[in-house]
Amino acid sequence: MARATWKGFLKISLVTIPIKVYPATETSAKLSFHQLHDVCQTRIQQKRWCPHCNREVPLSEVTKGYEFEKGRYVVVTDEDFAKVRTESTRVIDLVQFADAGAVDPIYVDRAYYLAPDGAMAAHSFAVMREGLRGKAGVGKLALYGREYLVAVRSDARGLVMYTLHHAAEIRSISDIEELETVPASVKPEEVKLAKQLIGNFEGELNLAEYVDEYQEGLKKIIEAKVEGQEIVAPAEPEAPPKVVNLMDALRKSLDAVSASKKPQAKAKAVKPAAAAAPRERKRA
Repeated sequence: MARATWKGFLKISLVTIPIKVYPATETSAKLSFHQLHDVCQTRIQQKRWCPHCNREVPLSEVTKGYEFEKGRYVVVTDEDFAKVRTESTRVIDLVQFADAGAVDPIYVDRAYYLAPDGAMAAHSFAVMREGLRGKAGVGKLALYGREYLVAVRSDARGLVMYTLHHAAEIRSISDIEELETVPASVKPEEVKLAKQLIGNFEGELNLAEYVDEYQEGLKKIIEAKVEGQEIVAPAEPEAPPKVVNLMDALRKSLDAVSASKKPQAKAKAVKPAAAAAPRERKRA
């Protein structure tokens, strides 16, 4: 059962709704590995070591420190963190709204589900869910020891919240030197063929159809090793040929797509009805 990681209020102007926040992603679905000593296959232990006292330090003696000068720290305790009381520690105040598509995906960090906290909040929650259709509300939330910029939008049943990177955290695409060699304009006929090629692969998007094949392959290898089976590595895939003539490559791609679709079209074709018996000619 999902567990809420934050409880507080969603605020829009004078409307305040008690809510719970749930992570929308599952990190435990990925394979995790431990570091082992290669000689004896024993798991490596990471110890907290103080070079000044020359001894291992228990977790009870560990505290947080901010380095304000080289080698000099100021200790920040849990009590100090508790003294920072911004509104976002208990309230997600949505202060601006825009079209949902206005939020550039490059700013998105993590996704969370919002749910009403208690039966009394359910009706107000549903009203705001419907009012937010097609829109995204932007506000702030203090979570995991820092304040996040967040965007909230409607989903089929509830609300989805995204923690966002601040603009200062986003690197400029102009920093990529290789992009300086990319031409600003290209031949219209090349663009036309490229659009035709892309159009052949258009369809309704369902991301649930895509699986992590690398993880699945790792699982099979691990299962085989557990059972003591020999693992045979598949052949290395051939490197894709270098594009010498773009127009030629585009045309060949279109031909290959057309050829792959023809057998499917034949299989889906409905058999023609049996020809009707010829009518008897009318007598003169």
